[in-house]
Amino acid sequence: MLALLLTLTARALEPDDGGGIPDPGSGRMRPVKGYYFTEMEGDSVMMIVLNDITVFPPVKFKNKKEEEFYWKTVRDVKKTLPYAKLICETLIETYEYIETFPTQKEREEHLKKMEKDIFNQYKPVLKKFTKSQAQTLVKLIKRETNQSSYNIIKAFLGNFRAGFWQTFGRLFGVNLKDDYRPDKNRQDAIIERVAVNVELGLL
Repeated sequence: MLALLLTLTARALEPDDGGGIPDPGSGRMRPVKGYYFTEMEGDSVMMIVLNDITVFPPVKFKNKKEEEFYWKTVRDVKKTLPYAKLICETLIETYEYIETFPTQKEREEHLKKMEKDIFNQYKPVLKKFTKSQAQTLVKLIKRETNQSSYNIIKAFLGNFRAGFWQTFGRLFGVNLKDDYRPDKNRQDAIIERVAVNVELGLL
């Protein structure tokens, strides 16, 4: 699943890229959003704009099972959040790049080749992902892009391929149509809490 989604968000495989796997980073947000200059008492002063900080109350678990889910989620989010952000950051760029091809046939041929090449490139990463990490990645992709993994695949490869990968994923317990509702679902709320704390560098 990861390789396919990265296929859809990669612009191209350059011949001199060394064949390595790109480092998606840590998933942390930069503390500074930006800066600007303003006049104060005749002087030009630089104003630094910080990103918002979310503070959660102390975590309380309903039972031992939920506590185990929390710490497993910490592990899974740390591993998958950087990839979800990588997908989000390059999704628009990929769409714009594919649109430069003059015909639909050329776009499809290019995507097909990329799908094969990047699947081979990311096979080492895929082998290390557990089922729960794949499920978490699907949730975080929805969080970052506001689109389900199924809809992303459908937009690039069409209904048939999206249906194929959805069926394939379900065989391994991964639902590409999974929603992400931290306001309604307690497990999603835990994922959100962990993701925010990872972004802030608190986990």
